[in-house]
Amino acid sequence: MAPPVPLLAVRGSLGTSLFCGPKCEPHAAFQTDAVPSRSLCFSRDGALFAWCNAKGVHVVKTSDGSKVMTLDLPKAVLLEFSPQNNILATWQPYTNTIANKLHMQKVSDYSLSPGNQPSKVAVYVPGSKGAPSFVRLYQYPVLGGPTAALANKSFFKADKVDMKWNRKASAVLVTASTDVDKTGASYYGEQTLHFLSVSGETALVQLPTVYNLSCEPVFDFGTGPRNAAYYSPQGHILVLAGFGNLRGQMEVWDVKKYKQVCKPQAPDSTHFSWSPDGEHVVTATCSPRLRVSNGFKVWHYSGAVLHQWDAEGAELWEVRWQDAPYGRFPERPITTQTTPTELGSTQAPPTQAYRPPALRHLPPSASSKLHEDEPPQNMKNPEKSLSKTALKNQRKREAKKAAKQKLKAIDELKEQQASGKVLQKNQVEKLQKEAQLLKELEQLTLA
Repeated sequence: MAPPVPLLAVRGSLGTSLFCGPKCEPHAAFQTDAVPSRSLCFSRDGALFAWCNAKGVHVVKTSDGSKVMTLDLPKAVLLEFSPQNNILATWQPYTNTIANKLHMQKVSDYSLSPGNQPSKVAVYVPGSKGAPSFVRLYQYPVLGGPTAALANKSFFKADKVDMKWNRKASAVLVTASTDVDKTGASYYGEQTLHFLSVSGETALVQLPTVYNLSCEPVFDFGTGPRNAAYYSPQGHILVLAGFGNLRGQMEVWDVKKYKQVCKPQAPDSTHFSWSPDGEHVVTATCSPRLRVSNGFKVWHYSGAVLHQWDAEGAELWEVRWQDAPYGRFPERPITTQTTPTELGSTQAPPTQAYRPPALRHLPPSASSKLHEDEPPQNMKNPEKSLSKTALKNQRKREAKKAAKQKLKAIDELKEQQASGKVLQKNQVEKLQKEAQLLKELEQLTLA
């Protein structure tokens, strides 16, 4: 028996709706609620759908739309089902019941692990007065004492973090980001990725690279305009994307063969998510991030757009796929052929470097490129002869990479020093070279 078609929930100024994806036909058994909702969610097994608005909290069955319950909680603003699908948690202002408490000052963010008991929690404390920021892992209910932490990772250069657990709740990835890159290498700030395991292992992760569960590098994707990565639920396809301030370019990769499937583009996207079937994705432009051109597209991973919905002056706030139990949708063979549709494909046009009007009548040359991205490791050709300009740029990139590695080593030494470790003479000398390295990196960036 074929698995059911995943549903797609849509929340906006026009109300809350359910569509049968990927063609997005309206769910016949669900009547659109025209009252704008504040939050929505599916149960982990996909059997229940809940949303809350000014009238209260509503829960229905996804199969036939029948009402399960209605709660008189008009002030509820957040909803979440438990991992076992038998409890619905709601949150509203000025309502608080404490079962256990983690006594730690200046906690600004936290993330609970998925799955069954025992539950783990990752907490983030930002740095201050020269002290580093840090993330610690705890296992509930052991939240106090000097040995309660399962793992600890400290780091500098963090204005905020984003924490993501793996499905087994055995490790968490922490993306630390700053609003301003003090090295001058990026106008949009700086990001670092850190790995923490509940067994106590920690590591600094270099991007963009695939790692195994021991945090050992497996494949290097090279460089490009990317700031996000999304695995399919089955783990056989990886999408590398550049959203937000970037142009929405995506790279779809077969991660078993490390072969690029296609290179679609979804400009102005503020949201991306995989359908649980591992065949389709949705990209959306939502308010309040962008208040114009709100809407969403459902497309096949090979690049074909299957459905497009425009808000037409209204606001789109959220789109969410129906959850499904792990294993309901088996992995299917990957195709590289795009199925033709009426909406066409989202393949990105070839990118070209900017050329001044006075030079546009001349044929392009290697020297006209402002930036050269490094190709993935299986597309590099070490025997290919390079032009003088390309060779100069390659040496510049290598010098910048070496300077960044030295600066990261200095950051690690500063973390050790902040934790109370006495540094050796040669380590102190490395710290004294930080200003010189920052100046060299700035010169290489401006050159």
